[in-house]
Amino acid sequence: MFKDIKDALAAEPWDEGDPAPTVSLDLYFEGNNQEGSIAPNQWGEGRPSVAEMYGRFKAIADRPDVQVVLVGLHFDWNDDQFPEDWPPAENIHIYSSATEAEVGEWVDGLHCDGVGAGWPYGEPRNAPKPKEGFTVYTVFWD
Repeated sequence: MFKDIKDALAAEPWDEGDPAPTVSLDLYFEGNNQEGSIAPNQWGEGRPSVAEMYGRFKAIADRPDVQVVLVGLHFDWNDDQFPEDWPPAENIHIYSSATEAEVGEWVDGLHCDGVGAGWPYGEPRNAPKPKEGFTVYTVFWD
């Protein structure tokens, strides 16, 4: 529920213009049935359901070469237009010791626009640091 996400992020001051925060995979997807909450332009165009995406990313998170999988919220995540709904997500971040090409294979079929190394909009203040030998990869949709 959005309230749980807001509560989890309440300890940090979030200013307009800051990189949007990340939240855990479970916090974002558990109970989320809002198909428009992530990659809304691809829903109905090949993107699997939110429930299927959650399952796929949980399986990725369970890999031994993955430190964590996080959901990157959209820059307007805290806008009043989302009082009871899920905030929009912008991307998924996978911390892994695998190569970018390997991570790209893991997300095949999610109708994403690609995988890239690093933080596309700057490193969120609440993002954990990757372990030595691990890279932050971002899965993005338009």
